Order: sequence, then structure tokens, then C-alpha cells
Amino acid sequence: MQSKELGKSDPWSERNFVLVLDDGEEAFGAITKFCEEQNITGASLTAIGAFKRAKLGFFDFAQKRYIDIPVDTQSEVLSAIGDVAVDDEGKASVHMHAVLGFADGSTKGGHFISGIVHPTLEIIIRESAVALRRRKRPDLGIALLDV
Repeated sequence: MQSKELGKSDPWSERNFVLVLDDGEEAFGAITKFCEEQNITGASLTAIGAFKRAKLGFFDFAQKRYIDIPVDTQSEVLSAIGDVAVDDEGKASVHMHAVLGFADGSTKGGHFISGIVHPTLEIIIRESAVALRRRKRPDLGIALLDV
């Protein structure tokens, strides 16, 4: 993994980072670890790149759990967007959705659960001026931003 803090327009502005993941890294864990190490408590993120395999999810409200959407073939990350907040334990909570594209032009999308990078994944992280909070909602079975 490589990272670089991008320049600020003024000394009071939020931090911005580019994070480049290497071949074979697990993306969700690497992004979460980076956010924890940098003490990022609120941010938006976008990413493009490719995976050799990945797992997406679709939330089933009746069962209060994600239904796995396995992707066991090479795919391009056509779009990945998300945010970073602080969870109930005070740790970085990354929430991302992704659209993955395949050689035949078809796509799959959903909640991003995991992905093994091949050959790279490029992530832009834009820190927000205030911390964001994600709280578990027992009535729904998921954690949502609490504003």
C-alpha cells in the first residue's frame, strides 16, 4: 500500500489522501486500517481499479443481514463510493457501495464487503470538517449515520 496526503488549499482545510493498494491486498480491511491509523473520523471516498475476486452484498431487511453476492472472476471497479464515520466502539466505520464490470460488459453492484486487488485500487479520501457518527439501529439491523 502507498499513500500520500494531498495538498491543502489553506491550513484550516480538511485533509485529502490518495491511497493506492497493491496486487493481492484485501481492500476493505486496508482502507479501514488506513482510516484508523490516520484518525479519520469523517470522510467521503471514491475508488477505481480492479479485483481478482470480491464480495458484494444486498441487505435483506426481513432477515436483517446481507445476502452475499460473490464475484469469483476478474472485474473492474467501475465505481466505488462511500463514507467513513466513527462506530459505537469509537473505531473507523467504512461504508461503501461498488459497481463491478466484467469482460462481456455486464455489471454487478451492491454493498462492498471485500475484494482482493488485482492489479491496483486507487482510492481518494476527502476528510470532512466534522466527525461523523454511525450508530447501530436494532430496529433495522444495520448501522446508519446519525446526524
